[in-house]
Amino acid sequence: MLKTFKKGGVHPPENKLSSGKPIEVLPPPASVFIPVAQHIGAPATPVVSRGDTVKVGQIIAKSSSFVSTNIHSSVSGKVKKVDFQADSSGYPKQGVFIDVAGDEWIDEIDRSDELKKEFELSGEEIVRKIQDAGIVGLGGATFPTHVKLVPPKGMKADVLLINGVECEPYLTSDHRLMLEKTEEILVGTQLLMKALNVEKAVIGIENNKPDAIQLLTEKSKTYQGISVVALKVKYPQGGEKQLINAVTGREVPSGGLPIAVGAVVSNVGTAFAVYEGIQKNKPLFERVVTITGKAVSSPSNLLVRVGTPTSVLIEAAGGLPENSGKVISGGPMMGRAIASLDVPVTKGTSGILLMEKEQSKRKEYIACIRCSRCVSVCPIGLEPYLLMTLSEKQIFDQSEDAKIMDCIECGSCSYTCPSNRPLLDYIRFGKGKVGQIIRSRKK
Repeated sequence: MLKTFKKGGVHPPENKLSSGKPIEVLPPPASVFIPVAQHIGAPATPVVSRGDTVKVGQIIAKSSSFVSTNIHSSVSGKVKKVDFQADSSGYPKQGVFIDVAGDEWIDEIDRSDELKKEFELSGEEIVRKIQDAGIVGLGGATFPTHVKLVPPKGMKADVLLINGVECEPYLTSDHRLMLEKTEEILVGTQLLMKALNVEKAVIGIENNKPDAIQLLTEKSKTYQGISVVALKVKYPQGGEKQLINAVTGREVPSGGLPIAVGAVVSNVGTAFAVYEGIQKNKPLFERVVTITGKAVSSPSNLLVRVGTPTSVLIEAAGGLPENSGKVISGGPMMGRAIASLDVPVTKGTSGILLMEKEQSKRKEYIACIRCSRCVSVCPIGLEPYLLMTLSEKQIFDQSEDAKIMDCIECGSCSYTCPSNRPLLDYIRFGKGKVGQIIRSRKK
């Protein structure tokens, strides 16, 4: 029997329209806007000014604290200005505007296709190089990877889980990466194992990617301590807590981190970025992004430079369909609609989904009918109907008591609600307010 997590979950239509499309390299655009906050934690501090000339891979903003990370230029050219522009959140964020000229890379980067399997670095040296390369979690959360590799005092990991689930409908960038960069991911996994000082790593992949399961299972035989586990197709299995439960049977406690049960989770894209950062001296300044949608003429998986405007990706996939209703950064379950096609690709951009007008319309919602479907599908075991009511009425002390901060914002509750209630919208609002209260209390 295929493994999966115990609590809740749903199975929306997969719509993996681009799964058979090989990764294509998208050339650098005419100009980029590179935000200095592309990660959880403190924004990086710009170290370039207007008129400066930069190369691909050059640091343009330095991490400002331990929970922060460096930002590197994805292009070569001249800095136009350091200013603010809206990112996918809709809020203005500071970043570096660069007018592109040529494609000149820093000398340290090894641009050859040769696979480099051997390394002699210590765990501490690996962590330091990962930090210098600006590597973050590429599954969407963008947590700085070097922070994950330094567990809090008194805690130790005994297993590394590599997340190849990609359970979000439509998205296929991880799937293609597993097929096309298989051994690079395995070497990256070995590097992460060395950094964590663990002897066991498990790559979890859902059973709707049999080609990736077969390929990684075969290739991993020559990599000591690495195994592959096929998982039942169920959303949101790509969540850290759900993947840990599915693969190991362990349950991360409320308010706890994966390290509390001896596990560390990294995305397959992160493992590949670690390989490139350490074996090729290549900072994280580009990533694979899926451009897709039912009306898109050429759904694609593109290797894209950070800072590239969303409009450039859409043009590469055949242009914006006439019946488009929404452009979503991410997938349909956890992604967010963007207000402008000038929004740049960041380290956390896994996909761009173009939804048709009919598909993107919100249905009118009615009163809760107390069916409890939202409770039964919640993978954390929360009561979404209650959390929405408390958030709507701004009863935030009770929201905190009801564990609103444990919500992973997967959207399973909203997806399954027969009354079309905007459960996740209100829960996100409540989480934001409760988070503010908790932070002010700590101060």
